[in-house]
Amino acid sequence: MSTTTVGSEVRDRLLTAWRNEIIAGSVYELIAGRMPEREATILRRMAEAEGGHRRRLEQRMAELRIEVPDPRSVKLPLTLRLQAKIAPVDRLLAAREAAEDEEVDELYKRSTGDAETDQLLREIRKDERSHSMAVQEIRGGSEPASNPNPLAVPGAQERLDRILGREKWHQRGGSWISGAIYGANDGLAAVFGIVAGVSGATGGGSAVLTAGLAGAIASALSMATGAFLAERSEAEVMEANVERERQEILEHPEEEKEELSLFYQLKGIDPGTADALAERLGQHPDALLQALAVEEFGGIEHPGDPVQASVAAGVSTGLGAIIPVIPFMFTTGTVAMVAAAIISLVAHFLVGAAKSLVTLRTWWSSGLEMTLAGVIVGGATYLVGLALPT
Repeated sequence: MSTTTVGSEVRDRLLTAWRNEIIAGSVYELIAGRMPEREATILRRMAEAEGGHRRRLEQRMAELRIEVPDPRSVKLPLTLRLQAKIAPVDRLLAAREAAEDEEVDELYKRSTGDAETDQLLREIRKDERSHSMAVQEIRGGSEPASNPNPLAVPGAQERLDRILGREKWHQRGGSWISGAIYGANDGLAAVFGIVAGVSGATGGGSAVLTAGLAGAIASALSMATGAFLAERSEAEVMEANVERERQEILEHPEEEKEELSLFYQLKGIDPGTADALAERLGQHPDALLQALAVEEFGGIEHPGDPVQASVAAGVSTGLGAIIPVIPFMFTTGTVAMVAAAIISLVAHFLVGAAKSLVTLRTWWSSGLEMTLAGVIVGGATYLVGLALPT
């Protein structure tokens, strides 16, 4: 195709693919920062591959005299950046897997009308398909994926799966940030229901303030203690996992050394070197335990902080719960009820939008859903309050 007759389809497809490669690479890097070493290595290799795709697309655009924008002009959307740092990793990987599949189906399959560009997109398409399969394997999908690491020793994954299949006790924890978001959600919804119900029963009298404050304090304390106990439980599970791994090393040292060797082989280390490294670490059980703990569940200690989780959950729940009560601190009656309903529903929308950072839904649909839930809760409890004797 002549450089003077580049069609809009060719230009648009190349630029769209180029932007997608930058965004995908950035997302993989962010997710890798939250993953255990083995999975993080795979994701970083995938991010590097996206960078290679970008350079090939830039080369083709240069050949066609299509101006290549400054890569710094491609900004990762704030919502996507926050989701990559906050949302549960499994959901992030599922969304990334879907995005890779969608790019393959929508971006790389259709012809642009330029044979060389189509050939380049077909080659990139093969890599994108392998990325989708690699993400599926990291998520623990039921369908076997092809080797996500081209340097991995063939058969290493299957042998490792057989060993790990016997060890059913591995578990991992979550993030206190999502707990804080859901805490605000629960506090707001629960106390808005209390305020609406008591308002219906008393006509917005002074009793609403007493009931609302009591509900807000009870909700905050309940969430704080619940979060503390949950984090303590996860830390205890991690300690139990490490102790069980220690027992495995004592009872089955050869199998545990083979397991570590297989982890290294999946990173591309040749079997002889991997066996030698595992054998060397096997001479020091504590070092072997440390290495296996990093590979299997991300480290030897639980990363969560019970106090931090407790404070985050308690404060967020308290802040959410106090919102419906605020108007009754200054007035009573119909004015207070209307004001409480308005600010509570606005808060419902904002909390719902914040939930999208965890659920990966669009912020506006999550906000509207939460607002509808608030209308239902507030309306139902208000009607119940009207029906109750005062």
